Amino acid sequence: MVIDRIRGFFAGTAGKREEEEKIMKIIVGLGNPTNQYKGTRHNIGYMALDKIAGANGITLNQHKHKALTGNGFVGGQRVMLMKPLTFMNLSGESVRAAADFYKINLEDILIIYDDISLEPGKLRIRKKGSAGGHNGIKSIIRHMGGDNFPRIRVGIGGERHPDMDLADYVLSRFEPEEAEVIDLALDKAAKAAELIVQDDIDAAMNLYNTPRKKKTKKQKNPEEVKDGGEEQEGVDRTPESV
Repeated sequence: MVIDRIRGFFAGTAGKREEEEKIMKIIVGLGNPTNQYKGTRHNIGYMALDKIAGANGITLNQHKHKALTGNGFVGGQRVMLMKPLTFMNLSGESVRAAADFYKINLEDILIIYDDISLEPGKLRIRKKGSAGGHNGIKSIIRHMGGDNFPRIRVGIGGERHPDMDLADYVLSRFEPEEAEVIDLALDKAAKAAELIVQDDIDAAMNLYNTPRKKKTKKQKNPEEVKDGGEEQEGVDRTPESV
C-alpha cells in the first residue's frame, strides 16, 4: 500500500509537470538559415524572434521539428519559439511537424515575416489572409491546409535601387541609417506578439498597425480586400528560389 501511494505521488507529480510544460502557442519567425543570410531583410522574422526571446528570457538552443526552438512564457502563456531551418520555401514542413506534435490549432500559431510592400519598420498585423506571394507563407498554408493563422508582417521595402534585382534586394542587409527604425519595429513586434498569444489580437492591431494611406476612388487596389473583409497581403514579392 505504501509503495502504491509513492507511485501515485510520483505519477501525479509527473502529470502535473507535463501539464505545466504543455505548449499552448507557437510563435514562428521566418527566415533562411546559415550565416550567409544572417541579418538580411528576408530574415527579419528571425530577428523578431530573437527580440521576443531576449525580452522573455527564452533561449533558442533546441533542434527539433526541423527548426531551432526554445520554450518559455510570453504574456503568461507557455509558448514555443521557432526558427524553421528548412529554408524559406519549405517553412511549412517545420510548422506542420510542430503543430502535429503539440496538437496546436492553426489559430494558435503566430507567424512573423517580412513584407516588401511595406516601408522599412512598418507593421501590419492580421488574423488571417492569403500568402500574397510570400513563399514561406505559401508553404505554411499548403502544409497546414488553411490560412486562418495570425501574422505580423514587418516592412522591409520602400525605396530601393531601381537597378537592383528583387531577389538581391530582399537578401541584402539593412542600411546603417535604417537600424534605429528597424530596432523600434522589432520592439513593437515583440509587444504585439505578447498581446496576440494572450488572445488580444484586436488590441495588437489597434496599437501597432501602421495606418493605411488613403486612396482615391480611381486608385482602388483590387487586391486589398479578400475573404470577407480580410486584407489580401500585397503582391508577389519574391522569386520562387528565395
